[in-house]
Amino acid sequence: MAELRRRGGAKTESGAFLLGKRQGDRRLFERCVFYDDLDANAYSTGVCVLYADAFENLWGICRSSGLQVLADIHTHGGAATQSEADRRNPMIARPGHLALIVERFASNPVWRHRMGLYRYEGSHAWTNLSGWRSRRVLKTGTFT
Repeated sequence: MAELRRRGGAKTESGAFLLGKRQGDRRLFERCVFYDDLDANAYSTGVCVLYADAFENLWGICRSSGLQVLADIHTHGGAATQSEADRRNPMIARPGHLALIVERFASNPVWRHRMGLYRYEGSHAWTNLSGWRSRRVLKTGTFT
């Protein structure tokens, strides 16, 4: 969370892909790849925007590391709810993909029950797993 906070400078959104491996129905996080490492201009509009070249870089990282995208995470200045742009433009448009949103540009403390957690169902439909429901999905405590 500290790196998301630093990269956005408490003024703009910032984000990352969470990479790891799946074991059955569990997702085991190993590393993150920040959007601005894939595209230096990812935050230049104040919101997270990635184009095809960034995804080409991401898939190369996945191939070379043997990891897969488990989820994406990005910050919002206000509440951790999906914007219309978030709903219409999933970072990974595959059913089952998880998208996390962190309120207040990831200012401390970050509690998992205050994060937005959404599962992509396909055809621009999402299931909201936010709030206390997220405790069943995210197995960690306070983020710093």
